[in-house]
Amino acid sequence: MNVLVINSGSSSLKFQLINMENETALCSGLVERIGQDMGKLVNKLAPDTDDERKVVIDEPFADHETAMKRVVDLLTDENDGVIKDRSEIYAIGHRVLLGGEEIKESVKVTDEVKEIIRKYIPLGPLHNPANLAGIEVCEHLFPGTPNVGVFDTEFHQTMPEKAFLYPLPYELYEDLRIRRYGFHGTSHRFVAKRAAKFLGKAPEDVNLVICHLGNGCSMSAVKAGKCVDTTMGITPLEGLMMGTRCGDIDPALVPFIMDRKGLTGEEVDTLMNKQSGLFGICGMSDMRDIHAAVDNSDTKAETALDMFVYRIRKYVGSYFAALGNVDAIVFTAGIGENDDIVREMVCADMDLFGLKIDTEENATRRGIERSLNGGGKTEILVIPTNEELEIAQATVKVLG
Repeated sequence: MNVLVINSGSSSLKFQLINMENETALCSGLVERIGQDMGKLVNKLAPDTDDERKVVIDEPFADHETAMKRVVDLLTDENDGVIKDRSEIYAIGHRVLLGGEEIKESVKVTDEVKEIIRKYIPLGPLHNPANLAGIEVCEHLFPGTPNVGVFDTEFHQTMPEKAFLYPLPYELYEDLRIRRYGFHGTSHRFVAKRAAKFLGKAPEDVNLVICHLGNGCSMSAVKAGKCVDTTMGITPLEGLMMGTRCGDIDPALVPFIMDRKGLTGEEVDTLMNKQSGLFGICGMSDMRDIHAAVDNSDTKAETALDMFVYRIRKYVGSYFAALGNVDAIVFTAGIGENDDIVREMVCADMDLFGLKIDTEENATRRGIERSLNGGGKTEILVIPTNEELEIAQATVKVLG
């Protein structure tokens, strides 16, 4: 049974074909610069194995349908394909950003589901239209093959009102559904399940603080296997300092900046989403570049790193308080899985919370689930995320 996982962006298309009998990826790829003069398709056959082989195609892709047709051609290619015919694809699972309160779990795509995705385009103007385009292209190219939507907000739907409501007039929630939704939920859900299994417990017997740290960053407080709080809000801008996103700021700064700098609301939104965060402080958004700059005594890079870690530590403390008892703090995603410096800085002097990191084990870089506990009462785990597999598993579950 093969499931095709699609993550359709505004000018990109990520895909992965997974054999669900053994949950291995047959191929994994990305189409970039859709709609531009020249695009690129990169496909890895047998990814992350000794037999991995890469196919690279440089050609223009006018739209998402053109890109998807090319992907299908590649999947079934006589030399570089992994299946003989598109009929070997059992179902297609789609990452979708936002389904509001109407969609609380993964669902088979229907006209009603597509209308809900359209409804929330104002809250996800970059992602929801692209996600919807990916779904409709697959409906056209794979007639009769079921499509399943797996939503970024699903895992956080268990937050109580005290966590998801903003202290604004209640009518704004009633009329416009202004509330905190949270994102990266597919990753948080996958990691929560894997962390519980690593600890030898059922998900409902585990309390976790999960740190999804990449170019986009979010944390979640997981109580008895369910999310009770998360850092991102009605959009992915709230919460932690990120690669180019500012995270939490005084909201009064928005009209202040608009007035003093003569910017429009749209321009301030761009500033906060694409020109802030690590990039805004030191001109770099890749943590590897920042570490190199710190080694060369770049003071702005040092400040950016300190700010990044400090904000994570503040949320760690607040989530320990919210949960009362924590079995483990879990690091995942690009920075979380690979950056030993950030992990050590986050866990330093956290004896009050039972965190003591094994610096020697932490310094090793292995793409496996592992404990970094140096003798504290609270586990410190590294759990590599696999959002594509989580989407594929959810797709199979929905279809029974």
